[in-house]
Amino acid sequence: MAAVEYLGIDIGGTNVKMGIVNSETGQITNFYSHDTVSWRKSGHFEDRLGEAIGLQLIDNKNITKVGIGLPGMINSARVTPIEITAIPELNNVPLVEILKKRFPTVDFFLENDANAAALGEFYFGEERIDESYIFITLGTGVGGAAIIGKKVFTGGRGNAMEPGHTPSVNGKVLERNIGKNELLDLANSMRKEFRGITLLPDDGTISTTGLVASASEGDVLALQVFAKVGELLGENLCHLVAILDINLILIGGGLSASFDYILPSMTTKMEYWLTKYHADGLTIKRATLGNDAGLLGAASLCF
Repeated sequence: MAAVEYLGIDIGGTNVKMGIVNSETGQITNFYSHDTVSWRKSGHFEDRLGEAIGLQLIDNKNITKVGIGLPGMINSARVTPIEITAIPELNNVPLVEILKKRFPTVDFFLENDANAAALGEFYFGEERIDESYIFITLGTGVGGAAIIGKKVFTGGRGNAMEPGHTPSVNGKVLERNIGKNELLDLANSMRKEFRGITLLPDDGTISTTGLVASASEGDVLALQVFAKVGELLGENLCHLVAILDINLILIGGGLSASFDYILPSMTTKMEYWLTKYHADGLTIKRATLGNDAGLLGAASLCF
Protein backbone atom coordinates (compact mmCIF):
# COMPACT_ATOMS: atom_id res chain seq x y z
CA MET A 1 0.00 0.00 0.00
CA ALA A 2 1.35 3.43 -0.93
CA ALA A 3 2.37 5.77 1.85
CA VAL A 4 -0.14 8.45 2.85
CA GLU A 5 0.72 11.94 4.05
CA TYR A 6 -0.83 13.70 7.03
CA LEU A 7 -0.47 17.16 8.53
CA GLY A 8 0.86 16.96 12.09
CA ILE A 9 0.57 19.94 14.44
CA ASP A 10 2.35 20.14 17.79
CA ILE A 11 0.96 23.05 19.82
CA GLY A 12 3.23 23.97 22.73
CA GLY A 13 3.44 26.77 25.23
CA THR A 14 6.48 28.19 23.41
CA ASN A 15 6.02 27.26 19.75
CA VAL A 16 3.45 25.82 17.37
CA LYS A 17 5.15 23.38 15.00
CA MET A 18 3.60 21.71 11.98
CA GLY A 19 4.67 19.69 8.99
CA ILE A 20 3.63 17.11 6.43
CA VAL A 21 4.45 13.59 7.66
CA ASN A 22 4.96 10.55 5.46
CA SER A 23 3.02 7.72 7.13
CA GLU A 24 5.56 5.09 6.08
CA THR A 25 8.92 6.75 6.69
CA GLY A 26 8.06 9.47 9.21
CA GLN A 27 9.83 12.00 7.00
CA ILE A 28 8.73 15.59 7.74
CA THR A 29 8.42 18.15 4.94
CA ASN A 30 7.01 21.69 4.76
CA PHE A 31 8.06 22.25 8.36
CA TYR A 32 6.74 25.46 9.89
CA SER A 33 7.11 26.93 13.36
CA HIS A 34 5.57 30.01 14.95
CA ASP A 35 5.87 31.43 18.44
CA THR A 36 2.80 30.69 20.55
CA VAL A 37 2.76 33.97 22.48
CA SER A 38 2.07 36.21 19.48
CA TRP A 39 -0.91 34.06 18.48
CA ARG A 40 -2.19 34.26 22.05
CA LYS A 41 -1.80 38.03 22.13
CA SER A 42 -3.85 38.34 18.94
CA GLY A 43 -6.91 37.31 20.94
CA HIS A 44 -7.91 34.80 18.24
CA PHE A 45 -5.53 31.89 18.58
CA GLU A 46 -7.82 29.50 16.69
CA ASP A 47 -7.96 31.93 13.73
CA ARG A 48 -4.17 32.16 13.52
CA LEU A 49 -4.00 28.36 13.68
CA GLY A 50 -6.59 28.10 10.91
CA GLU A 51 -4.62 30.48 8.71
CA ALA A 52 -1.43 28.45 9.14
CA ILE A 53 -3.31 25.22 8.38
CA GLY A 54 -4.79 26.85 5.28
CA LEU A 55 -1.34 27.66 3.93
CA GLN A 56 -0.24 24.05 4.43
CA LEU A 57 -3.35 22.73 2.67
CA ILE A 58 -2.83 25.07 -0.29
CA ASP A 59 0.67 23.63 -0.78
CA ASN A 60 -0.44 20.03 -0.13
CA LYS A 61 -3.82 19.42 -1.72
CA ASN A 62 -3.60 15.68 -1.03
CA ILE A 63 -4.00 16.19 2.75
CA THR A 64 -7.36 15.06 4.12
CA LYS A 65 -6.42 14.35 7.73
CA VAL A 66 -4.82 16.61 10.36
CA GLY A 67 -3.63 15.55 13.82
CA ILE A 68 -3.21 18.12 16.60
CA GLY A 69 -1.43 17.63 19.93
CA LEU A 70 -2.24 20.03 22.80
CA PRO A 71 -0.54 20.44 26.20
CA GLY A 72 -3.46 19.76 28.51
CA MET A 73 -6.86 18.20 29.00
CA ILE A 74 -9.38 17.56 26.21
CA ASN A 75 -13.02 16.52 26.45
CA SER A 76 -13.84 12.83 26.12
CA ALA A 77 -15.15 13.31 22.57
CA ARG A 78 -11.70 14.67 21.62
CA VAL A 79 -13.04 17.82 19.96
CA THR A 80 -12.70 20.58 22.60
CA PRO A 81 -9.76 21.60 24.81
CA ILE A 82 -10.99 22.06 28.38
CA GLU A 83 -7.88 22.86 30.42
CA ILE A 84 -4.81 24.06 28.52
CA THR A 85 -2.70 25.75 31.20
CA ALA A 86 -0.11 27.12 28.77
CA ILE A 87 -2.77 28.48 26.37
CA PRO A 88 -5.90 29.24 28.44
CA GLU A 89 -7.39 31.13 25.47
CA LEU A 90 -8.23 27.70 24.02
CA ASN A 91 -10.14 26.47 27.08
CA ASN A 92 -13.64 25.35 26.05
CA VAL A 93 -13.15 26.53 22.47
CA PRO A 94 -14.84 24.02 20.09
CA LEU A 95 -11.64 23.73 18.10
CA VAL A 96 -12.47 20.76 15.87
CA GLU A 97 -15.87 22.24 15.02
CA ILE A 98 -14.29 25.59 14.10
CA LEU A 99 -11.60 23.99 11.93
CA LYS A 100 -14.04 21.56 10.29
CA LYS A 101 -16.32 24.45 9.36
CA ARG A 102 -13.36 26.24 7.79
CA PHE A 103 -12.02 23.12 6.03
CA PRO A 104 -15.05 20.84 5.43
CA THR A 105 -13.17 18.25 3.36
CA VAL A 106 -10.57 17.66 6.09
CA ASP A 107 -10.85 15.48 9.22
CA PHE A 108 -9.24 16.75 12.44
CA PHE A 109 -7.99 14.62 15.33
CA LEU A 110 -7.27 16.22 18.71
CA GLU A 111 -5.26 14.70 21.56
CA ASN A 112 -3.17 15.52 24.61
CA ASP A 113 0.43 16.09 23.47
CA ALA A 114 1.95 13.42 25.72
CA ASN A 115 -0.58 10.86 24.45
CA ALA A 116 0.25 11.87 20.89
CA ALA A 117 4.00 11.64 21.46
CA ALA A 118 3.58 8.21 23.05
CA LEU A 119 1.64 7.03 20.01
CA GLY A 120 4.33 8.49 17.77
CA GLU A 121 6.92 6.26 19.45
CA PHE A 122 4.73 3.26 18.61
CA TYR A 123 4.48 4.11 14.91
CA PHE A 124 7.75 5.90 14.22
CA GLY A 125 10.20 4.94 17.00
CA GLU A 126 13.56 3.41 16.13
CA GLU A 127 12.57 0.12 17.75
CA ARG A 128 9.29 -1.66 17.05
CA ILE A 129 7.27 -1.82 20.27
CA ASP A 130 4.92 -4.78 20.59
CA GLU A 131 3.97 -4.39 24.25
CA SER A 132 2.17 -1.93 26.46
CA TYR A 133 4.28 0.93 27.81
CA ILE A 134 4.29 4.05 29.95
CA PHE A 135 5.58 7.22 28.33
CA ILE A 136 6.88 10.14 30.42
CA THR A 137 7.78 13.57 29.05
CA LEU A 138 10.20 15.75 31.00
CA GLY A 139 10.15 19.40 30.05
CA THR A 140 8.57 22.59 31.32
CA GLY A 141 6.21 20.23 33.15
CA VAL A 142 5.93 16.46 33.52
CA GLY A 143 3.52 14.72 31.16
CA GLY A 144 2.55 11.11 30.86
CA ALA A 145 0.74 8.59 28.73
CA ALA A 146 0.13 4.87 28.59
CA ILE A 147 -0.24 2.78 25.47
CA ILE A 148 -2.20 -0.35 26.41
CA GLY A 149 -3.09 -2.92 23.77
CA LYS A 150 -1.72 -0.54 21.11
CA LYS A 151 -4.22 2.17 22.10
CA VAL A 152 -3.93 5.34 24.17
CA PHE A 153 -5.29 4.79 27.68
CA THR A 154 -7.56 7.76 28.38
CA GLY A 155 -9.25 6.64 31.62
CA GLY A 156 -12.82 7.13 32.73
CA ARG A 157 -13.35 10.68 31.53
CA GLY A 158 -10.67 11.05 28.90
CA ASN A 159 -7.74 12.56 30.77
CA ALA A 160 -5.88 9.78 32.54
CA MET A 161 -2.11 9.67 33.07
CA GLU A 162 -1.19 13.06 34.50
CA PRO A 163 1.81 12.13 36.69
CA GLY A 164 2.98 15.74 36.85
CA HIS A 165 -0.17 16.63 38.80
CA THR A 166 0.22 13.92 41.46
CA PRO A 167 1.53 14.53 45.00
CA SER A 168 5.29 14.60 45.52
CA VAL A 169 7.53 16.05 48.25
CA ASN A 170 7.67 19.58 49.74
CA GLY A 171 3.88 19.85 49.63
CA LYS A 172 4.03 20.11 45.83
CA VAL A 173 2.96 18.03 42.85
CA LEU A 174 5.70 16.29 40.87
CA GLU A 175 6.14 18.84 38.07
CA ARG A 176 6.49 21.63 40.63
CA ASN A 177 9.51 19.73 41.93
CA ILE A 178 11.22 18.54 38.72
CA GLY A 179 9.82 20.68 35.89
CA LYS A 180 12.42 22.72 34.01
CA ASN A 181 12.20 25.87 36.14
CA GLU A 182 12.04 23.88 39.37
CA LEU A 183 15.05 21.80 38.30
CA LEU A 184 17.07 24.99 37.83
CA ASP A 185 15.86 26.37 41.18
CA LEU A 186 17.00 23.13 42.81
CA ALA A 187 20.39 23.27 41.09
CA ASN A 188 21.01 26.90 42.05
CA SER A 189 19.95 26.21 45.64
CA MET A 190 22.25 23.18 45.91
CA ARG A 191 25.09 25.21 44.33
CA LYS A 192 24.87 27.82 47.08
CA GLU A 193 25.36 25.14 49.75
CA PHE A 194 28.00 23.13 47.87
CA ARG A 195 31.58 23.46 49.11
CA GLY A 196 33.39 21.13 46.74
CA ILE A 197 34.79 21.64 43.24
CA THR A 198 32.16 22.05 40.51
CA LEU A 199 31.83 23.38 36.97
CA LEU A 200 28.48 24.98 37.79
CA PRO A 201 28.36 28.78 38.29
CA ASP A 202 27.40 30.17 41.70
CA ASP A 203 25.62 33.31 40.44
CA GLY A 204 22.19 31.76 39.87
CA THR A 205 22.68 31.31 36.12
CA ILE A 206 22.77 27.49 35.87
CA SER A 207 21.08 26.26 32.67
CA THR A 208 19.75 22.82 31.75
CA THR A 209 22.34 22.48 28.98
CA GLY A 210 25.04 23.47 31.48
CA LEU A 211 23.80 20.89 33.94
CA VAL A 212 23.85 18.10 31.35
CA ALA A 213 27.29 19.16 30.06
CA SER A 214 28.68 19.24 33.60
CA ALA A 215 27.19 15.85 34.41
CA SER A 216 28.80 14.42 31.26
CA GLU A 217 32.16 15.61 32.67
CA GLY A 218 31.49 13.74 35.91
CA ASP A 219 30.74 16.89 37.90
CA VAL A 220 29.75 15.76 41.40
CA LEU A 221 27.16 18.47 42.04
CA ALA A 222 25.46 18.13 38.64
CA LEU A 223 25.20 14.39 39.21
CA GLN A 224 23.72 15.01 42.68
CA VAL A 225 21.06 17.29 41.18
CA PHE A 226 20.04 14.68 38.62
CA ALA A 227 20.12 11.96 41.26
CA LYS A 228 17.51 13.92 43.22
CA VAL A 229 15.35 14.24 40.11
CA GLY A 230 15.68 10.50 39.49
CA GLU A 231 14.59 9.71 43.05
CA LEU A 232 11.45 11.82 42.81
CA LEU A 233 10.55 10.50 39.37
CA GLY A 234 11.28 6.91 40.39
CA GLU A 235 8.98 7.13 43.41
CA ASN A 236 6.20 8.48 41.23
CA LEU A 237 6.66 5.82 38.57
CA CYS A 238 6.32 3.09 41.20
CA HIS A 239 2.65 4.03 41.54
CA LEU A 240 2.08 3.82 37.79
CA VAL A 241 3.85 0.48 37.40
CA ALA A 242 2.01 -1.11 40.32
CA ILE A 243 -1.38 0.19 39.23
CA LEU A 244 -1.11 -0.38 35.48
CA ASP A 245 1.11 -3.50 35.62
CA ILE A 246 3.34 -2.25 32.80
CA ASN A 247 7.08 -2.90 32.86
CA LEU A 248 8.31 -0.86 29.90
CA ILE A 249 8.86 2.88 30.48
CA LEU A 250 10.02 5.39 27.86
CA ILE A 251 11.37 8.79 28.91
CA GLY A 252 11.07 11.66 26.42
CA GLY A 253 10.78 15.44 26.35
CA GLY A 254 13.34 18.24 26.28
CA LEU A 255 14.93 17.25 29.59
CA SER A 256 15.36 13.62 28.54
CA ALA A 257 18.94 14.62 27.66
CA SER A 258 19.55 13.99 31.37
CA PHE A 259 18.34 10.38 31.04
CA ASP A 260 21.69 8.70 31.71
CA TYR A 261 22.13 10.75 34.89
CA ILE A 262 18.66 10.27 36.40
CA LEU A 263 18.44 6.56 35.54
CA PRO A 264 20.60 5.13 38.40
CA SER A 265 18.70 6.76 41.27
CA MET A 266 15.37 6.23 39.53
CA THR A 267 16.12 2.51 39.16
CA THR A 268 17.27 2.25 42.79
CA LYS A 269 14.01 3.77 44.05
CA MET A 270 11.88 1.51 41.89
CA GLU A 271 13.77 -1.62 42.91
CA TYR A 272 13.27 -0.63 46.56
CA TRP A 273 9.50 -0.04 46.34
CA LEU A 274 8.28 -2.48 43.72
CA THR A 275 7.41 -6.11 44.43
CA LYS A 276 9.55 -8.78 42.79
CA TYR A 277 6.76 -9.40 40.26
CA HIS A 278 6.69 -5.77 39.11
CA ALA A 279 10.46 -5.26 39.31
CA ASP A 280 11.37 -8.37 37.27
CA GLY A 281 11.85 -7.44 33.63
CA LEU A 282 11.36 -3.73 34.27
CA THR A 283 12.88 -1.79 31.36
CA ILE A 284 13.42 1.98 31.30
CA LYS A 285 14.57 3.51 28.02
CA ARG A 286 15.04 6.93 26.53
CA ALA A 287 12.45 7.68 23.82
CA THR A 288 13.90 7.84 20.32
CA LEU A 289 12.03 10.60 18.45
CA GLY A 290 13.61 13.61 20.18
CA ASN A 291 12.37 17.02 19.08
CA ASP A 292 10.14 15.47 16.40
CA ALA A 293 8.09 13.44 18.91
CA GLY A 294 5.23 15.92 19.21
CA LEU A 295 4.83 16.51 15.48
CA LEU A 296 5.15 12.84 14.50
CA GLY A 297 2.83 11.91 17.35
CA ALA A 298 0.22 14.38 16.17
CA ALA A 299 0.37 12.92 12.68
CA SER A 300 -0.01 9.40 14.08
CA LEU A 301 -3.44 10.39 15.42
CA CYS A 302 -4.61 10.20 11.81
CA PHE A 303 -3.79 6.50 11.47
